Amino acid sequence: MQSVSISLLTICGIEELPSHAERKVTHILSVLDPETPDPEALQNFAPHERTILRFHDIIADRPGMEMPRRDHVEKVLAFGDELAKSCDLREDGHLLVHCHMGVSRSTASMAMLMAQAQPEIAEDDLFEQIVAIRPQAWPNSVMIDYADELLGREGRFSAALRRHYGRQIKRDPHFVTWMTEIGRKREVDMAAD
Repeated sequence: MQSVSISLLTICGIEELPSHAERKVTHILSVLDPETPDPEALQNFAPHERTILRFHDIIADRPGMEMPRRDHVEKVLAFGDELAKSCDLREDGHLLVHCHMGVSRSTASMAMLMAQAQPEIAEDDLFEQIVAIRPQAWPNSVMIDYADELLGREGRFSAALRRHYGRQIKRDPHFVTWMTEIGRKREVDMAAD
């Protein structure tokens, strides 16, 4: 994301936040469950810009839970727009995106921010970059589908996500069990070569 003067990208879960407090984070995107309190660890970070979104990491409606919606993805992209607009105000930056575990909502958010900042990047290359940042990346498919449309990727982003799932399963077959157990079997079934 060099075009927005962000040279360091971090994806993590809530439990990892304390280890990043001294890393000069300039921008934070927090994606939390609606009932999750604000992480106390963020009080130890130097002053930074922060956006907070609250919805559950699900891909199908569940009673009492909030699905990722189009307006949530629009807010992620609005955060990206603000990053781009503020690039002249800083020499460098460190973007940290976190969710509960740093696996799904945060990796989807970082992928769409990178795609937004670098529209020329090929979608498969984008997901390989996400894996380089966060090896356990399993981006939320609902979020990526909305981003595909909003970024004008004409289905390429979603198709690349299916190939990403396939590569992740080959790298670590445990994903099949894990995603199935948490109600994400549809994503496992989406996996392509």
